[in-house]
Amino acid sequence: MGTDRTFGLVVTLTALAYIASATQIQTSFLTDPVGPRMFPMLIGCVAVICGVVVMVRPDPNPDWPAMRTFGSLLVAVVVLIAYAYSLKPLGFLFPTAITAAILSYQINPHAGRSIAAGIGLSAGLFLIFKFALGLGLVAFPKGLIG
Repeated sequence: MGTDRTFGLVVTLTALAYIASATQIQTSFLTDPVGPRMFPMLIGCVAVICGVVVMVRPDPNPDWPAMRTFGSLLVAVVVLIAYAYSLKPLGFLFPTAITAAILSYQINPHAGRSIAAGIGLSAGLFLIFKFALGLGLVAFPKGLIG
C-alpha cells in the first residue's frame, strides 16, 4: 500500500513538472487557437489525476512487476529519447522504422515481424501525418534527398 502511494506521489510530481515545462513552450502569434501547449498540458493533467487516484485509493496488495519488466521499460525510454533526437537529422522514416521495430520486438520477440511492423508503421504514420493531417514532415535526411 505504501509503495502505491509513493508511486502516485512520484507520478503526480512528475506530471506537475511536465505541465510546468509545457507552459514554457514558445508560441508565435500565428498559431491556431488551441496552440502547441494544450496537448502536453492535457496529458499532464490526466497524469496528475491518475497519480492522485493511486495515492487516495492504493491497492491493498500491490503486485509489482519483475525487474525484467523494469529493464524493458528502461530500454523503451532510451529508444524513445534516441528517437526524439534522431528525427531532425535523419528525417521521419528511418528513425520511426527502427524505433517501432525495437519496441515491437520488445512486445513480441520475433525479428521478421518486428521489422515488418517497423517499416509498416513508419510508412503508414508518415502518410497519415503528412497528407491527412498536413504536418510538414521530412521523410529522409536532407542530405540524402538534396
